[in-house]
Amino acid sequence: MNRLIKIIIIALTVSCLLCISAAALSRMGSVGNEVTSIQNVLKKKGYYTGKVDGIFGSKTLAAVKSFQRANGLKVDGIAGPQTLKALGISSGSSGYSSNDYNLLARIISAESRGEPYLGQVAVGAVILNRVEHPSFPDTISGVIYQNGAFSCLKDGQFYEPVSSSAYTAARDALNGLDPSGGAIYYYNPKTATSSWIRSRPVITTIGNHVFCR
Repeated sequence: MNRLIKIIIIALTVSCLLCISAAALSRMGSVGNEVTSIQNVLKKKGYYTGKVDGIFGSKTLAAVKSFQRANGLKVDGIAGPQTLKALGISSGSSGYSSNDYNLLARIISAESRGEPYLGQVAVGAVILNRVEHPSFPDTISGVIYQNGAFSCLKDGQFYEPVSSSAYTAARDALNGLDPSGGAIYYYNPKTATSSWIRSRPVITTIGNHVFCR
């Protein structure tokens, strides 16, 4: 009997801890993909001006409160179910659709097929960094189909079968992995002829690609 009671107590304790963890996902000090999604949406809506780093710090807290205040929500700085719904995202969501995911995988495959895996993720990250940058369209499709942005749309490589690694790379990029270090451009120094792209500040080199600002 004593053993059964202990098992019940342990089970209840674990359950309570899980509930506490779930409730704390979007509070001050939280870290993770959900926070990244919240920051991305708040940034697009003009409430957040800080770095999208997946850390729920003071700037994110202030942005959540401003959004709540402007949308008639309880101003507590906690991105709970109602606030997430108003933001257009759900718990655990990256904020992107399956079409965005497939499109990102396709451009990664076309642009970096044969590159090291981190180089493929970095190409995906550049697309997402452009989405967040004020000088580029604010959607994945907008960035990819921007006139003259990617030669693979003209030479047909964009329409080739997508490699399996590109899908994994797209998922990692959407989950916040950025080996490019925040780059918004990349090029192959062996084939690039533009003096302008070569003048951009270099962040890192992965495989055959130079990533820059």
